This record gives sequence, structure tokens and C-alpha cells, in this order.
Amino acid sequence: MANGFSTQSGIPLIDQLLSRSGMDSMLLTLWLIIGAVTFGAVLEEFGLIARLVDPLIRSAKSTGRLFLTVFACAFGLNVVAGDQYIALVLPSRVFRLEFEERGLAPTNLSRLCADSGTVTSTLVLWNSCGAFMGAVLGVPTLTYAPFAIFNYASPALSVLYGITGFKIEKVTPPGAGSVPGSEGGSGASIGR
Repeated sequence: MANGFSTQSGIPLIDQLLSRSGMDSMLLTLWLIIGAVTFGAVLEEFGLIARLVDPLIRSAKSTGRLFLTVFACAFGLNVVAGDQYIALVLPSRVFRLEFEERGLAPTNLSRLCADSGTVTSTLVLWNSCGAFMGAVLGVPTLTYAPFAIFNYASPALSVLYGITGFKIEKVTPPGAGSVPGSEGGSGASIGR
């Protein structure tokens, strides 16, 4: 597992496929992930993330602007922190209360963070995903980036949903009572 496996089957294609260098070859990517997660934890613990994000939340008056802010935060964390896990988890934690206060279902935030933080990580060359894809595919990130249509379209559609209100689930904000016509007080509805 550590140093890899080597086989001599006599068929060069099979030997190349099955002979790999084990965990040694992945150590640089693992160090990048460990460093990025540590960096993100330090930023969050000292309150630096909240200090940076609070002005953005205050300026996001509409649902569309809030969605755009979450996207910008997730993509920015991909660029700055260098790891998709931070870009997925931190915005989810930071914006959770704001979504709750505005009566937006948590599934909206989950979908938006996944669309913004996960799929854009492969477009940043120093991000763990971009570095991994470049190394595994043997194609530099900037070379395949123009062809990664899904990686642009997915976050763009999520932000567009927030702007238009299409497929945005609503819930009853805390302390607002139940929505007329809802059963069990959940207040969940689809649409604006």
C-alpha cells in the first residue's frame, strides 16, 4: 500500500495498468488536503471567516444576491484555501442561519454549496481537485478548463434559480408561525 505494487505479466499494457506507486504517489495531494483543512479550521476558529462574510450577508438584500454571495464565497474558498472540502463545508455553516432566517429550506443551501464549491474546484490549478485531475489526466487544468461546461453551467443554474425563485423551497422562518394550508407546521412549499 505504501510503496505500490509491481507485476510482470509479460503484457506491457497490463503491467502498466496494475503497477502503481501506492500511497507515496498521493502524498503531495494528501498534504495539500491536510494543510487546506487546517487553514480553514484556523480561519473559522478565530472568527475571520465570519468577519469577512458578515458584510456580504448584509449587502445581499434579495434571495438572488444571497445565492450569488454563497457562490462567490464557495468559489473564493476554492481559490484561497485550495481544497473543495472547505469550499463545501464552510459556506454551508456560515450561511445556514441566514437561509433559516429568510425562510429558505436547507436543501437550497446544500444544493448551492455543492454546485458552487464542488464542481468549480477542478477549475483551480492549485486546488487539490485541480492538481489531482491535472496529474491523473496528464492534461493541465488550464487546458481542459474551457471544455468543462458542466463546471460552469451547474453553479450558474443554481444562482439563476435563486434570482428567479424557480424551484426554491421555502420554510417557515423561526418565530413566524405556520404558513396557511400547511399540515404539521412544517410550512414547506415550492416556489416563491
